[in-house]
Amino acid sequence: MTRAKDFEGFYAENFRVLTIQLYAYCGNLTDAQDVVQEACLRALARWPQLSGYEDPAGWVRRVAWNLATSQWRQARRISAWTPGDGQAGQRVEEPTPDRVDLVSALAKLPAPQRRAVVMHYLGDLSVSEIAELSEVPAGTVKSWMARARSVLSEQLSVTDTAAPAAPRAKPSRRGRDVEGFTPEIEPRSLLPTGLGVSVTDPLAGLFDAFAAEVSPQITVPTI
Repeated sequence: MTRAKDFEGFYAENFRVLTIQLYAYCGNLTDAQDVVQEACLRALARWPQLSGYEDPAGWVRRVAWNLATSQWRQARRISAWTPGDGQAGQRVEEPTPDRVDLVSALAKLPAPQRRAVVMHYLGDLSVSEIAELSEVPAGTVKSWMARARSVLSEQLSVTDTAAPAAPRAKPSRRGRDVEGFTPEIEPRSLLPTGLGVSVTDPLAGLFDAFAAEVSPQITVPTI
């Protein structure tokens, strides 16, 4: 397989997944696709070196999130001086009420909290991985996630459901345990209570439904 084909496969595999995450973060599909495409273009320019990395997808993810954060800050500055409803740009057609509610609720979170829960629920990143990407202590990330989860649960009117605790943590979709909001290591869909039961996290289902709905509507552009 040539290097060009290596990149084509890498691009096809990662574009849609990362776009979903950035869409949840910025609330605009066009902006999310532009950011991810720019990050992938930068990866292509460095592909001979980047392809030898242990985790080239992690490099692209970091670049995309940095670009998205910069765009968000710039948009905030512009919106402070420009009249309008702040809804410029293309969104996915005919979204379901659940998706509208989720994006709206996420938009009300401070940017660090929003970024943390999106990385966790849609990126399956652990607390330590989010901390590394955000360049903050793990305890700060846990605080962000706990506060964000509380606000989202209230905004979306969801409640935790108690279930018998599993004897061991289940692997995440990436095949590794994902840290929960407390020091114990738990999958993102379960939260430990310390009382012999785990609490099913309904937010995980909402994020999964969001990803399932948005994914088929994303066209991977030619690069």
